[in-house]
Amino acid sequence: MKAIRFHEFGGTEVLRYEDVDRPVPGAGQVLVRVAATSFNPVDDHIRAGILAEMIPIALPYVPGIDLAGTVAELGADVTGLEVGDRVVAMLPLDTAGAAAEYVLASAESLAPAPRTTDLVDAAALPLTGLAAWQTVFELAELKPGRTVLVNGAGGAVGSLVVQLAVDAGAHVTAVDAPQHADRLRGYGADRVVGPLALAAGPAAVGGPFQVVVNHVRVSPEELARLTHYVADGGVAASTAGPIPEDPARGVRSASLWVRSDGAQLTELVAKVDAGKLRIHVAARRPVAELSAVHEDAGAGRLPGKTVVLVP
Repeated sequence: MKAIRFHEFGGTEVLRYEDVDRPVPGAGQVLVRVAATSFNPVDDHIRAGILAEMIPIALPYVPGIDLAGTVAELGADVTGLEVGDRVVAMLPLDTAGAAAEYVLASAESLAPAPRTTDLVDAAALPLTGLAAWQTVFELAELKPGRTVLVNGAGGAVGSLVVQLAVDAGAHVTAVDAPQHADRLRGYGADRVVGPLALAAGPAAVGGPFQVVVNHVRVSPEELARLTHYVADGGVAASTAGPIPEDPARGVRSASLWVRSDGAQLTELVAKVDAGKLRIHVAARRPVAELSAVHEDAGAGRLPGKTVVLVP
């Protein structure tokens, strides 16, 4: 079978499209025929070796953390799945492997693919959806009626955070560039504003807020200013560097390290099929162009969440 692999850390040139052996499922594993994966910024960091100490990997390595495809073969002791089932999963960061015709996945990591979305577009959901879910419900412990500020609301994770928070009954202020405004209003945000002028303070955007979620990489000084946007007793959750706590006001801070969770992914898929969660795909590219996708991401040229199609 064909796969994209890299044999050493480095720039985008280390990604090679080559022949590899088709894997065989062991106990508790499922062989999935891949329809698509997607690009996530962590893919770039793993390839470059930036995360080598935090995420030890064996080389050669096949990227592709997000998976959408169909069950091709079941390993021993796998129940509840049949050959031909459409599935999605977030694969482990240290093994990944979805930029290939076939990939192994643990049965417990799999969820049924959304029925209301093209299978290839469903590859945009697993990692970003789980990151959003874990941010909203585990880190922020969001309850109905809370006020929420989402900074970077137009991005892949931020868009899902907005929708999950709205669905949970929160009052959401979405912050991002003007080109995202109509889409964010369509998600049900109470207020949509342009990029934060942090020096203006929280009152300028209707704050402070009981929950602040940040997806924008800013300086440590700017992260410290975001603390003032959190109301007394509130929480700041960030995927882009820690927001300092303020114990005197009871403000706590939480940072995310997303993990695979088949049960949570099943909940997310149910929300997609119920029309409560929309997947926004900005581009679709063939897997043979994955090196170019990485290059475009590094140069800031990706238009948004990019799905990678596997023939």
